Amino acid sequence: MVRIILIRHGETTWNVAGRYQGQVDTPLSERGLEQGRLAALALETVPIDVCIASPLSRAQETCRFAAAPRGLPVLTEPRLTEIAHGAWEGAYADDIEAKYPEEFHLWHTRPDLVQMPGGENLEDVRRRARAALDDIAAKYDGKTVLVAAHDAVNKVLLCDILGLGMDHFWQIKQDNACINVIERDKGAWRLVLTNSTVHLGYLVSGIEQKGL
Repeated sequence: MVRIILIRHGETTWNVAGRYQGQVDTPLSERGLEQGRLAALALETVPIDVCIASPLSRAQETCRFAAAPRGLPVLTEPRLTEIAHGAWEGAYADDIEAKYPEEFHLWHTRPDLVQMPGGENLEDVRRRARAALDDIAAKYDGKTVLVAAHDAVNKVLLCDILGLGMDHFWQIKQDNACINVIERDKGAWRLVLTNSTVHLGYLVSGIEQKGL
């Protein structure tokens, strides 16, 4: 069996502002840094054998809080990079809604049907992220792996292992620095824990971010 501790990166200033980050390499905010420390503290007594993160610094740094005390390197997996928002990257949610009203409405109602202008769709993300997850599970069978990724990446992965289509994307919530646990045993995945934020001081954040 392989156990994957899947976390989302800590808060960035763009998360707070409601800007679509996508693959822009935005840094953690001060609160995001503290969230990374708290996530690492919550995992302090958990045996972790391998640490892997998206190449983006917000995921790398969040992962490093848990990796450093164990003397583990943070390995990089490009297929875990956040969704490419294309023309939407760096823009505020309100501005995107004004410029692309039909696409923006569809993104929040049938996200599986949206092709980001100059970017990816959710199926693109699902294919690459799921391939990465399966490769990690095969390579590190019998171990516990910490994986630090992103909102959209985590959502599509959780949907996919549960057999849900990408039309269920918004039914999965991923708060900044949340902890998920999934396991694969004898070829079957199971969800053990999802969007846990108790280590951050709340059971339910109540935060609804405008951008990913």
